[in-house]
Amino acid sequence: MPRLPTPVTLPDRGEKRSPRTRTRPFLALGKGGTAPDNPAGRNRPGRRIRQETATAWAFVAPSVLVILGLSVVPVVWSLLLSFQADDLVTPSRWVGLDNYRALAQDPHFDQAVRNTLVYTLLYVPLSIGFGLLLALALNRRIRLVGLYRTLIFVPFVISAAAQGVLFSFILDPEFGAANAVLDKVGISPQGFLNDPGQALAALLAISLWSGTGFCVVVLLAALQDVPPSLVEAARLDGAGRLHLLRHVVLPSLGPVMVFLLLWQAITSLQVFDLVYVTTKGGPLGSTTVIVYFIWEQAFKNFTAGYGAAAAYALALALLVLAAVPRLTRSVRDRTRADRHLEGAAR
Repeated sequence: MPRLPTPVTLPDRGEKRSPRTRTRPFLALGKGGTAPDNPAGRNRPGRRIRQETATAWAFVAPSVLVILGLSVVPVVWSLLLSFQADDLVTPSRWVGLDNYRALAQDPHFDQAVRNTLVYTLLYVPLSIGFGLLLALALNRRIRLVGLYRTLIFVPFVISAAAQGVLFSFILDPEFGAANAVLDKVGISPQGFLNDPGQALAALLAISLWSGTGFCVVVLLAALQDVPPSLVEAARLDGAGRLHLLRHVVLPSLGPVMVFLLLWQAITSLQVFDLVYVTTKGGPLGSTTVIVYFIWEQAFKNFTAGYGAAAAYALALALLVLAAVPRLTRSVRDRTRADRHLEGAAR
């Protein structure tokens, strides 16, 4: 039997090796059992993080440039422009708050504000009310219900410019189909879009024809989310249709109603293309709304600074309108919390 070689042991010189030295893996050693000198490897994680950050910014940069170029920069530039007198041709000059003071004394701006408020106060409740009635009617198992839902939503998809061209032909005082139908039933021809007393109402009817479909779709989806157990329990308790609608369905639609109120109000305050295509603010300024007034001042009268001031007056109104629901919700939550604390204290 061959003898095994005796292992050679090094004399202990009293050197204390650190645990890190004893547990260093063999693969980390270079030639001759020494660790390679690689100071660059120590910064490898930091370099990888920097490369990943640069790659991420390379992907995000186009979107950031678009947002800055189309949103942030125009907002800041128009804000500065509202304090200047600028005709888009000659160099502008700083006028401070003169544009805003002129707005407060401009009768045309007052008329535009009145028209916008009347349009908004009529369009918002009527569109939501008609949308709720149609949604309740279509939230039933009836024949061809999918076709009816599609037909109601289609006008919302049509652009406002196309709607304006279509109804300009239909409501034409001389050759329009509307007056032809009225003549068949014995009613005298109407001016519609050419009559100062009827033009705003005609625009409102066109907007309701197209905008109600959006409310129908949103409310129909909300109605289908009402818990069936609540409806069944109310019916077992003897609740009729009106009581069921008032005490079960409408409370469940509360958040959706708030959303529709805010959405429809913002949409009505920003109406422009329908007015531009049909009446161009006339007749006699009866359909001039705020956005059309802004466009008219900036690009028709070449008073860009004055138009920018009117635009920021509208922006302030929209900001207040958007802040009202949030403030109302916070006050309501705080009131509920106070009542809960008072009840717990008792």
